[in-house]
This record gives sequence, C-alpha cells and structure tokens, in this order.
Amino acid sequence: MATVDGSTSNANLWKAYDDNASYEEDGSRTKALSFKTCCMILLRRRPNMATRGEQQMSFETLKVQLEDVSAWLEAHPASSGETGHRTRYFAMENYRG
Repeated sequence: MATVDGSTSNANLWKAYDDNASYEEDGSRTKALSFKTCCMILLRRRPNMATRGEQQMSFETLKVQLEDVSAWLEAHPASSGETGHRTRYFAMENYRG
C-alpha cells in the first residue's frame, strides 16, 4: 500500500519526500518506491518553479530525481515477497492425463 497518494496534503507529501530521499543510502527499495510516488505527485501539483527563500525546486529537478530513482529501482530488483507481481512456473509433475 502506498504511503502517499492523491489525498495526501502538500505538507505531508513534502515530509514523505524528505523522509524517503535517503533510499539510496539506506538501500531501501520501499523508500525508493515512495520517493518515486512523491516525485510523480509533486510534478503534477507544482508550478514550473517554486521558490522559498534561497531554496528552489523546478520541474527539471523533479524530473531528474524521478529518472534517478527509476534507474536505481531497475538496478535493485525486488526480491521475492517484496512485490505484488508473481512469477508462476508450469509444472507437469501432478498432471494426470
């Protein structure tokens, strides 16, 4: 289940973004998936550029982070049990024809 979704407030979305930004350092696929979701929601919600004091966040920054986390996730595939996707193998051992 996602930690953030479309009903998440902006304040909670930014908190989740900050909390999960350490996915690479922690080696956490769960954090990476949450960070990716945060980036995608922020891309949709934010104007082209947001500034607060000296801090700036642009679409380009979020797009680069989204590409980075996607590449990291691809390089660190889920182990069995971490994902809802299952691979099934066909076996004939109990087949009675």
